[in-house]
Parts: sequence; C-alpha cells; structure tokens
Amino acid sequence: MTSGDPYRPDPDHLLDSLRRDEERGRHGRLKVFLGMCAGVGKTYDMLMAAREAQAKGITVLVGYVETHGRRETEALLDGLDILPRKVIEYRERALEEMDVDEILRRRPGLVLVDELAHTNAPGSRHMRRHQDVTEILDAGIDVYTTLNIQHLESRADTVAQITGVVIRETIPDSVLERADAVEIVDLPPEELLKRLAEGKVYAPERSREAMRHFFRTSNLTALREMALRLVAERVDHQLQDLMKDRHAGGTVKSGQRILVGISSSPNSARLIRWARRTAYAMDAPWIAVYVERSRPLTAEARERLESNIKLARELGAEVVTTADEDLVEGLLRIAHDRRVTQILIGKPAGTFHPGGTILGRLIKQSGDLDIYVVGGSGPAQAGTSPVWLPEVRSGIKQYLIAAAVTIATAMALYPLRDMLGYQSISLFLLLTVVLLPLALDAGPVLLAAALSAVLWNYFFIPPTFTFAIGLLQDVLMLGLYFCVAAVTGVLTARIRAREKAVRLRERHATALFSLTKELSVARSQDEVARAAVESIRHTFGAETVVLLSQADGDIFTEAHPASSFAVDQKEFGVAAWVYWNERKAGRFTDTLPSSGATYHPLSGPRYPLGVIGVHIPTKEPFTFDQDALFQAFLGQIASAFEREQLHDLTRKTLVVAESERLYRTLFDTLSHEFRTPVAAIMGAADQLDQRAVLGGPRLAEIVEEIREGADRLNTLVQNLLDMTRLESGLLKIRTSWCDVSDLVGTTVRKLDEVLRHFDIHIAVSGSLPLIQADQGLLEQALVNIIRNAVVHAEGATAITIEAHAEGSDCLLTVSDNGKGIPPVEVDRVFQKFFRGKDTRAGGTGLGLSIVQGIVLAHGGTVTCANRADGGAQFTLRLPLGTPPPTVQLT
Repeated sequence: MTSGDPYRPDPDHLLDSLRRDEERGRHGRLKVFLGMCAGVGKTYDMLMAAREAQAKGITVLVGYVETHGRRETEALLDGLDILPRKVIEYRERALEEMDVDEILRRRPGLVLVDELAHTNAPGSRHMRRHQDVTEILDAGIDVYTTLNIQHLESRADTVAQITGVVIRETIPDSVLERADAVEIVDLPPEELLKRLAEGKVYAPERSREAMRHFFRTSNLTALREMALRLVAERVDHQLQDLMKDRHAGGTVKSGQRILVGISSSPNSARLIRWARRTAYAMDAPWIAVYVERSRPLTAEARERLESNIKLARELGAEVVTTADEDLVEGLLRIAHDRRVTQILIGKPAGTFHPGGTILGRLIKQSGDLDIYVVGGSGPAQAGTSPVWLPEVRSGIKQYLIAAAVTIATAMALYPLRDMLGYQSISLFLLLTVVLLPLALDAGPVLLAAALSAVLWNYFFIPPTFTFAIGLLQDVLMLGLYFCVAAVTGVLTARIRAREKAVRLRERHATALFSLTKELSVARSQDEVARAAVESIRHTFGAETVVLLSQADGDIFTEAHPASSFAVDQKEFGVAAWVYWNERKAGRFTDTLPSSGATYHPLSGPRYPLGVIGVHIPTKEPFTFDQDALFQAFLGQIASAFEREQLHDLTRKTLVVAESERLYRTLFDTLSHEFRTPVAAIMGAADQLDQRAVLGGPRLAEIVEEIREGADRLNTLVQNLLDMTRLESGLLKIRTSWCDVSDLVGTTVRKLDEVLRHFDIHIAVSGSLPLIQADQGLLEQALVNIIRNAVVHAEGATAITIEAHAEGSDCLLTVSDNGKGIPPVEVDRVFQKFFRGKDTRAGGTGLGLSIVQGIVLAHGGTVTCANRADGGAQFTLRLPLGTPPPTVQLT
C-alpha cells in the first residue's frame, strides 16, 4: 500500500481513536436531552428513557428532577428511586441541591440530573451543576441530563441578540462535546405556545408574561433552528469520525487553524464565542492570543482580561500570551509560528482609516492569511485607536504633577529671559519634558509638551504676553519644539514602560531559574518540599502546604513537615478531592470556594504525585502573570518529586535485585552441598540392604527407614535445585516428540513403591497424537502432582490420570477421591513455599510451584479445582505442537 493511498489509515487518528475509547471505558456515559427552550418535553423524554433503562435491569437513581408541577411528568417518577435532596442553609433560607456525595457512595448504574446549566447554592462543592455531573461521570456512573440551547456558552450572545435576554447561566461547549449521545427534543412553536396558553409550562399569569416577551414565535423559530443546526453539525462530525475509523476515505479534518486576538475589551467575549463556533464548524483547532503591552491595565481591565482568558480556555482554546508593543507584529508573529490560516479580530468603532488602525495594518501585512472582522455591540475594541496615539490611562494625579512641574520650570526661567534668550529657554523646557517620563506615563508627558509650548510662546517668544508670533522662523521653531517634545517624551515613557515589563519578566525568569537550581540539587523528597515552600513564599508571599502520595498511590494522611501552614479536616478533604480528581479546587475557584486555600494537583505519569495548597494573604487571587508563573513553578516541582520518587524506586529495585541474587546463590550452594551427603547416605543404604537378610528383620527395618529418609531428603534437595533453575532462567526446554501414554506409564512405574496403597486408573485417549515437549521435565511435573496427592489428599484411596486432545491442546488431568482442597487455599497452592493450614509435617511447599514453572516453560497452563463428587483435580493444558511429517515407506 503506497503512502499516497487515500484509504490508508492515519496513524495519528488511530491513536486518537484508541485514546478516546480508553477514556470512554474509564468514565460514565453522558446523554443530553437538548431542546430549544423550556416546555418542549425534555424532562418527560428523559424520564421515559430512564424507565426503559430500568426495565433492562439498570439501577436508576433520580439525582435531581424538577417537574414544575406538571402532572404527566410527576407520574413518570413513580417506581423510580428518588434521592433525597441536600439542604444548604444560606442567608436564613433552606436551599435544596443534588447530593453528589450520596450518589458517589451508592454508585447506581444511571443518574438523572435535570437542568444542567443550573447554578448551585453557595456552600456547595461546585458552583455549577455541570461540574457535579462531570465528577459523577469521572466516577464511572452514567448520566441523563437536560439542556436548553440558550445555555450553551458559544450560543449565548447570539441568543441575546435574537431575544434581547442576556443569559447568565451557561455551560462550556466542552461539556456537550463530551456527551456520548445528544437527543433533540423538538416541538413546533405553535404547539409550544398552545401548551403555554393551557398552563402546561408555567402558571397562567407567568405564561402570559412569557408569551409577550421571550416566547414569541420569531424567537422560538430562531431557537429551534439553532438547536437543530447544532445537532446536525454534531451528526456530521460523528459521521466523519466514523468514516475515518472504518478507513472509508471520507472527509478528513481540514488543515485550517484559527487565531483570535483577545484583550480586556468587553467585546472580546463575543469574539471568543464567535471563534469557537467557527472552529467547531470547520473542525479546526483555534488559538486565543493576548499581546501584552508595556502599558499597565487598570484593575477593571485586568479583571475583564482574566475573565476573557478563562472563557477561552473553557471553550477549548489554546491560550497564548506574548509581549510586544506593536499588536499587529505580535499577532502576526504568533500566527506564523503556529501556522495559522485565519485570524479573527474585532471590528473597530468609528471611521475606518486604512493603514491608520490595527485592523488596517493587519490586513496590509497579513499576506496570505485570511482576516475575519467580527462586529461588536458594545464599546470599541481595546487597542483599535490609531497606532500613533498613546493610550491615556494615567490618573489625575500624574496630570497635575506634569502641569505643576512645567509651570514651575517656566516661572523659574522667566526672570532669566533677557539673559538667556528665548531660544535657550526652549532647551530647558524641552529638557523638562524629556525628564518627566522617568516618573510619569505618556499621557501626562503629552500634556507637559503641549503646555510647555504654550508657555514658551506666551511668555518668551516676542511679542510676549500674546499668542501671536512675529517671525516665520519662530513659528517653525514652535512647531518643531512641540513635535520634538511630544515624540521624545512619549518615546521615553514607552521605553520606561517597556523597561518595567522587561524587569518584571526578568524577575519571573530569575525566580523560575532559582527554583530550578534549588530543585536540581535536592537529593530527597524532603529537600524538594522545603525548596518548593521557600520559593513560593519568597516569590509570591504565600504560605504553602505540601501533601504527597504514598508508595501505594494513596494520599498521605498528614501534611509534609516542610509545610508552612497546617490544614484541618475540612481543608484536608479539599486536598483529597483535588488529589483524586486531579483538578484545582478551593479558594478563588468554582469548586469548594469556601476553603481557606487554593489546592493544585501535582500530576505524575502513573498516578498523582500529591497536592500543593497555597494560602494567599490578600483577598485577591493571583494576577494572570502570577498565575502563569505559578503554573510553571508547579510543573518544575512536580518533575522534581517524580524524579525523586523514581530514584527511590530505583534504589529499592536494586536492593531487591541484589537480595534475590544473593538468595539464589546461597540457595544453589546449599542445595548442592546437601546432595553430596544425601548421595553418600543412599549409597550406604544400598550396601546395607544387600546384607539385611543376614542381620535379621530388625536390621532390614532400619535399612528401610534410612532409605525412605534419604529419598525424602533427595526429593527436597531436587526441588530446591529445580526452583533455583526456574528462577534464574537456567532451565532449558529440550523438546522432542513424546507419547503421552508412555509418559504417564513411566511416571507411574517410578512411583510404584509410593503408590502401592492406591488404586491407579489411567485413561489416555487412543486418538491423542504425539506432543512436542521435554519428556523428562513433564515426568518430574507429574511426579510432583502425584506425590502431592499421596501426601496431602486426606482420605484418598484412588488416583486417576487422564489425557485427551482438545483443539490444539493436550489436556492431562490428575485427580483423587479425597476430601479436596479448602476453597480459600485453591488459588494459592501454586505459590512458592505455600503449605496448607492442616498439612502434616514434611515437605517445603515447592513441588506444585515447580510444576507451574515447568508447564509455563512449555507454553501451557496448570489449574487446580475441587471435583463435584469429592477430591482435587489438577489440569495441565499443553500445546500439541506442529505435527511431525508423515513418512511413507515404498
């Protein structure tokens, strides 16, 4: 198959498909009943589907269902297990919410959760109900839920434009994308309005109010189209994925990549939602880029920026920040680095000046990139003013200082006007304007430049005390003075602002380098924890608690001694939740926000490494820059803990390996040393046996006891040697074609003396072909099984050996008619040195372990079970091997 074959499967897609299937296997399945608005029958359909699932034997639990007093909906709850709601006291009011903890404890097969976009009462674990559903799904529990199209984050602004109603409760699109099934609950607008008029949706008074505002035919038609279009897009995506999975040569993902520029503008939220819809429709990845400039943001602008960045992340964007004074250059640099094909930008307010605005320059310099301009309904996009004008963000205090310094300088120079001349005085005023940017922003510097030009003209340029200028060169000088003062002052202010930004980035880089250096020299987890706590305190001024995982993957029950603050039981519960869910929670988050600290997971390759809790002394969370630096800190700290855990594991592995090596060496030496005296004893017993007749019965009895003891000791030493060979890998299988009937017969003859008190039944199928095996080792395995039955099968009087072919395997069974093996010991009989509770003295517990090793070396299996009519049965399943060629004699 050539690489250009359109039907060739894409390895990356196959890997993604396997990864998605694995994720689905670990989590519960989500089904969303989607409607255009309230009253279409979402809850009714969800309950009908739940009753069908219950009829199939699935355990159904009603987590939270709101019937709104509809009798036909309430009737469907009969026969379903309804979970009592959790009561939360808030401002002397009792609010009812879904009890997530009880759901996780009971672990039903299916949970019904109505109103997915609901906001939980303060004091709940999560701020939003969709976060509760996510936690339930992560626990492996299936969920049915309901949702209206207007509550989808990417559609909220469109719904607001259509209906005039701003939607406050929304869910990220990623929640709907996670759904395994979306069922559209459709109802024509006319029928819905009829239901409203009949009071089947709201009370009569509320129904009339709703029909005059939100529930108008035009609104309902638009919402219906939006819901149907969304489901159609989802079906199209599923069809493409299905065609890829089946290698049907269907449409592949487009090579488009979208970039959206975001800022602190209120219109950025609408731009982000527009980009999300576009990316979903094109099945393309998208990037949200924020270009950080040297001009500081106000507290309000900073809060809007952080909100916009959070929204972009919730909607699935990759957020990238870059520093550049020129927004156009910053956006285009990221676009070229990330191979973006389309750029989305907000439409500037006011008149469009080609080349004079960010949009004009972006269109001019973008080259082959497509530029999409999205209109806004609010204030102008930040940063769309002409590029040669500075942004005025300074406080009134700076403007007063600039004016006062300029006026004071002019007053000081006024008595010297005759001695210095007005041309020289202009240089002093210019020097003042140039020096002001060292302490003031660009706006106040521009004011100083304009004010100094006015003062110079009025008080110093002849004729004085008038704005009229007598000479043309003075007019030119005044104009040039203002230009030089303004440009110099603004550039100096910009350089100072850039220097501040560079200094801030340098501090961040230095802090990260210092942490990396401290972690690199740490030689234990304790040293890593101490370095992390000290670095966070020094850089962020915050106190830290460290909770690490144990060797078995569980979380420690107490904080690390290096922690700088203690956690109570409540805080430890928050940390434990973060550990098991690997998501941030606590203060300043949407999960358990009433906590005193913010807890972050330290993720590892196999299981979480631990949790770091940070207590910020201020009432404000980390800024965007601080949070980015802190996330970098967490990455370095997690890597250091992982490194030390791997070092500990490596050290333990080396110790265990060395112990095993010494154990095997000692085992082998002792076994061989045992065999030498045993051989001597057995040889002497044979010599005595020849003379036992002359010595009488007593001597014969003594000789027999010596022989039996020597045989037992020889068997023990042989087992020790065989176990050593198995564990060291020195056991070599030398296969040949073996006759199972001959194998069984030889084994029984070897044990003739041991089996003299037992009835032996042998049944080997005549159609059983030769097998490819090491006959000597298989004889030893059978010897050990039969000896085990003779010694330990209490009450046994008969042993049966059977063999027959089953498919491509040979089944060899050895059974007795004793009392059998205690059920609790059946799974342990093949363990090394295992001996049953009531086993009589003698033996080492190695015989059956050796049997298992021999059979596994042949590529087979051995099992043990109790027979229905009494006794134990050992089954050896061995591969027959490739049949030998048939030779015909002529």
